[in-house]
Amino acid sequence: MSLDKHLARQSATVAQFIELLEGEALLLAAGKVDGPRLSELAARKQAVLDEIERMESQRQYAQSRLGYGDDHQGAERAATDAGCLATWQQLLEQASRAQQLNRLNGESIRNRLEYNQRMLNFLHEAAGQGLYGSDGQARRGSLGSIASRA
Repeated sequence: MSLDKHLARQSATVAQFIELLEGEALLLAAGKVDGPRLSELAARKQAVLDEIERMESQRQYAQSRLGYGDDHQGAERAATDAGCLATWQQLLEQASRAQQLNRLNGESIRNRLEYNQRMLNFLHEAAGQGLYGSDGQARRGSLGSIASRA
């Protein structure tokens, strides 16, 4: 297979990965997270990532066998010599976009986890303090100090 065709297939696979990342971002932005859909999406993302890695290994192996360096410059020279520099540059742009989306999705997940942990801490502290006195009346200020930390 020519380098141009290989890069085009690789580009299509990275585009598929970007679509999955965009779908993940939409799910993470929803008010209520759909855990089963996120799990399914994670499995699909992993399968596409495995394919991207396989294709990248093939490209690097062929590039090396043809005498090009195994670095960015070698890849660019190989693409230039094969007449597919534009396809290579498109692939690099897509990879950069995928990396950015993956980072943003990771930040969204981290933010949700931190929020959930704060809420769990709040509930744990509130349960430990007792919301009601022995007379059955709500304790004054029992949540005031906790709420400021949640």
